[in-house]
Amino acid sequence: MVDAMVRAIALEQYRQQQILVRRAVNRVQAVWRQINRRDISGSWEQLAPLLVAAVAEAQTEAARLADPYVDAVVAAEDADPAAAGRVVPSAFAGIASDGRPLLSLLYQPVIDWKVRMLAGQSMDDAFRGSLASALRITATQVADAGRGATGAAMAGRRTIQGYVRVVQPPACSRCVLLAGKEYGWNKGFQRHPRCDCIHLPTTLIARNQRGRVGADGFTPTTRPGSGSPGFIDPRAYFNSLSRAEQDRAFGEAGARAIREGADMAQVVNARRGMTTMSAYGRQVLATREGTTRRGAFYRLERARTEQRTGTRFARDRIDARRGLPRFELRTPRLMPEEIYRLAESRDEALAMLRRFGYLT
Repeated sequence: MVDAMVRAIALEQYRQQQILVRRAVNRVQAVWRQINRRDISGSWEQLAPLLVAAVAEAQTEAARLADPYVDAVVAAEDADPAAAGRVVPSAFAGIASDGRPLLSLLYQPVIDWKVRMLAGQSMDDAFRGSLASALRITATQVADAGRGATGAAMAGRRTIQGYVRVVQPPACSRCVLLAGKEYGWNKGFQRHPRCDCIHLPTTLIARNQRGRVGADGFTPTTRPGSGSPGFIDPRAYFNSLSRAEQDRAFGEAGARAIREGADMAQVVNARRGMTTMSAYGRQVLATREGTTRRGAFYRLERARTEQRTGTRFARDRIDARRGLPRFELRTPRLMPEEIYRLAESRDEALAMLRRFGYLT
């Protein structure tokens, strides 16, 4: 379970990091608007030092938050405060998440600007697109510096065994699935551009270092109205959204399936292998997710076929050597939206959601 005091510390860390992100974004936006549209590259080159400074200074400040943050968590959990080392904030500044110089990354929106114009966009539209790209880069790099420094701070305290992922709204569906997941102290933090999920360091961790923390009476890390909420439970996050927000984050059919009780992970992961194929005499929307020999849908279909035919199929090489036949999956796994399109009733839709592994 995550202590309320530790949650509050994590949310304060997030709040301070977001202040730094907003300041950096405002600075970059002000500088970007000074670019001369008659000489985009030349003008950018003159302004580049200001752009790099805006981001690098925010990166440094974000990294500087790491040691006090982890120290506060250790103190809240009454653990050994000894640290094997302290974070060097400047080490997390001036470089991009992928290791290239920040200067190189900040030139990417200029390239984007020119590509947009070559594609026929107006100068104003191309400028707005490049500005959005510059601001996205800024927000991502400042947040990444903070997360990277937090990871280093955790490594420097042997009492910290890992971290819990706290998801901040609005979040994409894949981040939502990771809410409350526990990771070992040396596990990298999965993120995407503009992701603002954060570490919540902890002195206790599941033995497999990949569990999920238990949910208590209220799973958001703050009660409604008391600040920006952070979530450690995917279902709590989903339930906090309006129907329109659920549809936007998970897709209309995916959100409907989750509301019907479908497993959120199965719904979200199914979209990863989504494809169109011919089946049942028509083109259907299906997924390859879960259809390998170790996949959930493969196992469901194997068990279903065994029950229907009375045939036992091989589970492993030993069974195969004993002469048991291998099961061959011939049924495509339909996507939730295809199920709703084909089902003629609510009961049929529910039965198909179970058949294709979205409901238990």
